[in-house]
Amino acid sequence: MKIHTQDYRVTEGEKVDLGKWPTQVDAVYKSKPHYRRLLDDHVKQLSTQQQLLYASDRYAVLVIFQAMDAAGKDGAIRHVMSGVNPQGCQVFSFKHPSVAELEHDFLWRTTLELPARGKIGIFNRSYYEEVLIARVHPEILRTEGIPGATEAGRHVWRDRYRSIVDLERHLHANGTQIIKIFLHMSKDEQRERFLARIDEPHKNWKFSLADIEERHFWKDYMKAYEGCLGATSTAESPWHVVPADDKPNARLIVSQIVLDRLEGLKMAYPETSDARQAELLAIRAQLTR
Repeated sequence: MKIHTQDYRVTEGEKVDLGKWPTQVDAVYKSKPHYRRLLDDHVKQLSTQQQLLYASDRYAVLVIFQAMDAAGKDGAIRHVMSGVNPQGCQVFSFKHPSVAELEHDFLWRTTLELPARGKIGIFNRSYYEEVLIARVHPEILRTEGIPGATEAGRHVWRDRYRSIVDLERHLHANGTQIIKIFLHMSKDEQRERFLARIDEPHKNWKFSLADIEERHFWKDYMKAYEGCLGATSTAESPWHVVPADDKPNARLIVSQIVLDRLEGLKMAYPETSDARQAELLAIRAQLTR
């Protein structure tokens, strides 16, 4: 089954109702061995595209992952990017901001980690946390010291959406391609994954009591995601809502989304000038004497 990545794209200006977006779709793989073959093929193609990205030195690529706890962000990053040269790819995970970070605007700490031309940067959570967790827990705004933020209500989120869209348009205009992935998992599937983290000793380290606390705010998070996805998905930097109840299937969809975006850049290795070709031939002659 061919993966049509446009099926998972949020169109600009679309009003998002996550209840209408599936958390599971028909699998594109027939068996585990078939899944591994498909993923291996995607990984090889991504490796080729990364080499072109580095050699052409025209674009930077930023891949943003957002999701509820246990949706599979870490696994998707690990499996999909497994064939990419570590020298050309960096992963950043953003936790609760430090005291120093809170002294700056909400985009500051992530802007510092943006990828350079020729590189792939991956954000495991991102500046979008500031319109998600901060919206579900508005007390976070008080720690950020923004004048009048707690009194402004919905205007805070409208202003932050605008700041994000403006930043992403600026980055796109300057060569950064932004690929945004929301791993859409059902609440029932999250429960099963939490139970596995408790029941399987080698997964105990993944479980945190804070995860259960956040689960109580599921409806609030879904509302925050709906507002965020609808307000910040643009033609240049669209959101993709990837069904995440089936982890292997989600990884194949994610890898295809990234691959489609890279191939769409139509990159090529730099052409060798006549002078450079003559220089190389002269060097070759010396080496073969």
